[in-house]
Amino acid sequence: MKPFADIHGPVRRIVVLRALMLGDTLCAVPALRAIRRAWPEAHIALLGLLASRELASRLPYVDEWIPFPGWPGLPEHPADIGALPGFLAAMQGRGWDLAIQLHGSGQLTNPLVALLGARHCAGFHVDGGYGPDAALSCRWPEQGHEVQRLLALCRHLGLPVDSEALEFPLRPEDDAALRQAWAGKDEGLPYACLHAGAQLPSRRWPLARFAAVAEGLHDHGLSVVLTGTASEKPLVAGLSELLAARGLPHVNLAGRTSLWTLGALLRGARLLVCNDTGVSHIAAALKVPSVIVSCGSEAQRWAPADSRLHRLLAKPAPCRPCAHAECPIGHPCATALEVPEVLHAVSELLADTAPHKEIECPAACAS
Repeated sequence: MKPFADIHGPVRRIVVLRALMLGDTLCAVPALRAIRRAWPEAHIALLGLLASRELASRLPYVDEWIPFPGWPGLPEHPADIGALPGFLAAMQGRGWDLAIQLHGSGQLTNPLVALLGARHCAGFHVDGGYGPDAALSCRWPEQGHEVQRLLALCRHLGLPVDSEALEFPLRPEDDAALRQAWAGKDEGLPYACLHAGAQLPSRRWPLARFAAVAEGLHDHGLSVVLTGTASEKPLVAGLSELLAARGLPHVNLAGRTSLWTLGALLRGARLLVCNDTGVSHIAAALKVPSVIVSCGSEAQRWAPADSRLHRLLAKPAPCRPCAHAECPIGHPCATALEVPEVLHAVSELLADTAPHKEIECPAACAS
C-alpha cells in the first residue's frame, strides 16, 4: 500500500507531536523509523519536551527538535498560555505538509495538531472524538504495549514498519566521558546498576527495599553502582546512606552522568534493577538485562518486549494506573512487592543471561 494514498502533493515537511518524557520518546522510535522510511528525503521535526531533546539530536529519523510550550489539560508540562498564540503563528508559517499526532488518544491534542497549519493531519482518535482528517485517523488502541499502539497508526497509514526494536545511539566519546565520571570503570569488575528514582513518588519502590536488593547483588559478586539524575541526587544520597549503614561498598554516580554516559554505563552492566521509568527503556534499547519494579503504572503497556532479558514485577491494584504524584492510600502496589520476589527475579535473570564461557578441550580430545 502506498503511504498516505489520500495525500495530494509531495510530503517534504513533517512535524510529529510526542511531547512526553524520555521513556515515552524511546517507545516512539519504531514509529519515527517507519515515518523516515516512508519519506526518506522529508524534513522531520519532533515537537517535544526538553527531556527528549538529547535523544532526538542523535536519532537519524529526526532532523529538528521543537520545544513544546504545553497545552491546556496536558499534565506533563504546564501550558504557557501567553506563548501559545505566537507559537501557533510560527508553526503555521512553517509550511508543514503533514502533522502526525503520536502523543496518545488525541482527546486533548487533536485540536492542537489541527492548529499547526499542516496540509494534512494524521493521528489517533477515540470513539466520538475529534480527528482533523478522518481518512488519516486511527482509533486509539486501549490495550497493548506502547510501541505496538503507536505502530498501529503506522500500519493504518500503510507505512513500512520493520520492527518494534528501540534504539539508543551511543558513540565512542560516551565511553570516554564515562571513564572521566567513574575511574573504576576500567577495572573491569562486573557490576549492576541500581536506579531508585522515578519522576513521581508514586512510581518509586521504597529505598530500604532497594538497599536490601543491593546487598543481594553484592552477594552475587557484583559491584553496586547507584544511578540517578541531578534532581534525584538527594534521593540517591538517602539510598547511599542505607548501604553505608549495612557496610556495603558501592559507587554513587547520581548527577554525575549525562544521558549518554548513563547509556555507556548501562551497556557495560551485568544487570539493571530499577523502577518503571525511562532508564528501563534505555536498558531495553541496549539489550541490558533488567529487573523492573512497577509501582502505579500500566505494567503491560510499558514492559520491555523481550521477557528473556527483562523481568517486570507488578502487584495488581484496582487503582492502576495511578493518577497521583503521591499515593493517598499507603502505596499498596509498592509495599505488596517484597524483596525476596525481586531477588528471585535477579537470581533467575543472572542465571538465564550468564555470559557464555568456552569449555577447554582436554589434551586427549585434541588428537
